[in-house]
Amino acid sequence: PERIIDTPISETAFIGLGIGAATEGMRPIVELMFVDFMGVCLDQIYNHMAKIHFESGGNVKVPMVLTTAVGGGYSDGAQHSQCLWGTFAHLPGMKIVVPSNPADAKGLMTSAIRDDNPVVYMFHKGVMGLPWMAKNARSIGVVPEGEHVVPIGKASIPKSGDDVTVVTLSLSVHHALDVAEKLEGEGISVEVLDLRTLVPLDRDAILESVGRTGRLVVVDEDYQSFGLTGEIIATVAEQGVQLKAPPKRVAMPDSPIPYAHVLEYAVLPRHERIEAAIREVLG
Repeated sequence: PERIIDTPISETAFIGLGIGAATEGMRPIVELMFVDFMGVCLDQIYNHMAKIHFESGGNVKVPMVLTTAVGGGYSDGAQHSQCLWGTFAHLPGMKIVVPSNPADAKGLMTSAIRDDNPVVYMFHKGVMGLPWMAKNARSIGVVPEGEHVVPIGKASIPKSGDDVTVVTLSLSVHHALDVAEKLEGEGISVEVLDLRTLVPLDRDAILESVGRTGRLVVVDEDYQSFGLTGEIIATVAEQGVQLKAPPKRVAMPDSPIPYAHVLEYAVLPRHERIEAAIREVLG
């Protein structure tokens, strides 16, 4: 308990407190309750946390973990339902990790704490296993005991396949696995690639998988334009990977997230949209 500081609700203040502690040799973990609140403290995050190491010529380290909850599906409204990991990934100077299951949550947190760079640790509400939130059974699995480290910058493949690669992250990994299991009964073999880390992005894993299957669907709960889906497709295109069909994106439309449950589910990248995209690239 003596290592926990209960602060006033001033995101700028407590993130600044964490930055100062990190530059003085501590390894603080600071919680920003919802990623949507980044707007009130972005100066501390991007102009200080992310830049001090660069601006000091590498002489000052900021070994800090900034944790924050992301994601929709709970009628939390437009100001409490975003992911915004693409925004953080776009700003250099920070590592970005996004676990989808308990084992990766522990392993990536261990790596984040030990890293000498600032790490933004983003967890979807739908994989927290909280009783008042809808949850996927895979998100409440066993947490490994003892030492468990997941390296930052390495994707995983929770399901191998031959016909199409679905690149995704966080809660959408579970949606993609559900769809892949359903399509298996029709003889459609779907490979699901869990990014786990956005910065650094495991481009080699993406290229290897898509190079084998020849088809690509990118699923992302963040906004579509200028985001992760386009970055992944650009990576594949720039490396000249030969595709059997144009790639497809399943992401949030460029609109605030609705409060009404029916409308919110209509825009989220859920099972129906993922399945439709897979069928489209398969022709």
